[in-house]
Amino acid sequence: MLRVGLIGAGANTRARHIPGLLAQPEVRLLAVCNRRPQSTAAVAQEFAIPRTYDRWQDLVADPDLDAIVIGTWPDLHAPITLAALQAGKHVLTEARMARNAAEAHAMLRASQARPDLVCQIVPSPFGLAGERFVRQLLAEGAIGTLREVSLIHRQGLFADPQAPLHWRQDAELSGDNMLTLGILHETLSRWLPQPRAVLAQTMTFTPQRWHAEKGEYVAVGTPDLVQVLLDYPQGVRGSYLLSGVAPPQAQEMSVRLIGSRGMLHYDLQSDTLTLDGPLTIPESQRGGWQVEADFVASIRTGRPVTHTNFASGVAYMELTTAVARSAAQQRRVTLPLAQEEWG
Repeated sequence: MLRVGLIGAGANTRARHIPGLLAQPEVRLLAVCNRRPQSTAAVAQEFAIPRTYDRWQDLVADPDLDAIVIGTWPDLHAPITLAALQAGKHVLTEARMARNAAEAHAMLRASQARPDLVCQIVPSPFGLAGERFVRQLLAEGAIGTLREVSLIHRQGLFADPQAPLHWRQDAELSGDNMLTLGILHETLSRWLPQPRAVLAQTMTFTPQRWHAEKGEYVAVGTPDLVQVLLDYPQGVRGSYLLSGVAPPQAQEMSVRLIGSRGMLHYDLQSDTLTLDGPLTIPESQRGGWQVEADFVASIRTGRPVTHTNFASGVAYMELTTAVARSAAQQRRVTLPLAQEEWG
């Protein structure tokens, strides 16, 4: 029996992680701790979880737990992970890995000190369906020599200037994370090497928003628009355009991999690909969401984590912090980051 404790049981945890864990044999949800006692009690009742805690520290210290699932905002990912590893518990943490590269490196070091424990980050769900197929196409030279990478994600989450501050716009909670930069860079990292440098600019169109809990207007801590130029190895160039304020007619989420012979376009919202016409992902290669099954299998069999381990998380957090540094200081930032630039 694998006994699991939940810290932070929000919408994604209830929709994905809890059902996914309960679908695995011999897994029991033993304890839960949410931000407020009322929501903790509600989750415990809904899913028949016998133990509730008001403080996450007390849940981590529960000697009957084998693993911790962290579903909180990014500000708590590092402290809970460090405490859980020290307590000898496996960790599955929600993405993004941390608030900045410094916290991500601390998590990686702690995991390396406990190689007997499984440490996994909830992966980017985008591109999972076609991940293996895209890798095969690139290996076969379907587009020739890669020359250009284009990533575009325009959404309307922050388009309403009258909307209150979203937690993702709170720098204390999100840190260097901005829009879908990290989660989509993680998707691209499954096919491409890490970039060697970035040059970025950002814009916040609504600089202040109402903070419901504080009862006052506060400065928005993360940008509404992110534009990044990237230098990849072997002369490959990349561009990322991310917007949270796009009108409906401008919204899209797609990747274009442009080579010497052709262009592979991946619509990440519909999981459709085109290359000189539509492509069909072979069923034998189609991937999908299996995060909770992978976490349990890694614990029970020692199978290495692939989606997503802490080393991969550090890579996308370094990219995220580098973009934040570049935009703030209006300069080109090289990767990997020097330790003094981690955050």
